[in-house]
Amino acid sequence: MKNRLCIVALSGGLDSCVTAALANEEFNLALLHINYGQRTERRELQAFNDIADFYKTDKKLIVNLKYFSEIGSSSLTDRNMEVSKFELNSDKIPNSYVPFRNANILSICTSWAESINCQDIFIGAVYEDSSGYPDCRPDFFSVFNKVIELGTKPNSQIKIHTPIINMSKKQIIQKGIELNAPIHLTWSCYKDEVIACGECDSCALRLRGFQELNIEDPIRYKIIHKFI
Repeated sequence: MKNRLCIVALSGGLDSCVTAALANEEFNLALLHINYGQRTERRELQAFNDIADFYKTDKKLIVNLKYFSEIGSSSLTDRNMEVSKFELNSDKIPNSYVPFRNANILSICTSWAESINCQDIFIGAVYEDSSGYPDCRPDFFSVFNKVIELGTKPNSQIKIHTPIINMSKKQIIQKGIELNAPIHLTWSCYKDEVIACGECDSCALRLRGFQELNIEDPIRYKIIHKFI
């Protein structure tokens, strides 16, 4: 019997879905979703709700952070910027990076966790193929755990878990299949909401992982590049 509750930051993408599947092995799920003015906001929200239904949880929190659109400087939230085409071997931070987004998400997760007496927060951050996002580094989460310790009530004992942070996309997909995660319900594309573009970093990383496994991705793409 699972008798503990955890919070999962669930965008509706592949990584967060597999993270939810991992958390579901030991915990009851409370799912948090952030609308932040991203281009695919409606499609990601649909994916979130579909995944929540799959896991039969009605403990959901949907938060709107529209100020990210006002802050700008990311092609995900600024329609005047073009989402850059994938550069999988680049060490530069792509223009899809949303400034300090994960810190905002984790802060909300922590507030909710403290409110409902939950000690465990899961987030599907990935370091190896995270497109160089600085807030996906293991050190960031280690330090943020210290921030939580210092900034919450004594004995809250809230901790962030990043179970897939050192996995490749291939390994994440393998783990999702092993756990029967609803990968077919996920959405990863940065640009489009009906058919995935196939050319943004997120699409490319996902497609490469499926190709390395010689498995067909269950979602549709406008363009399918060969990466292996």
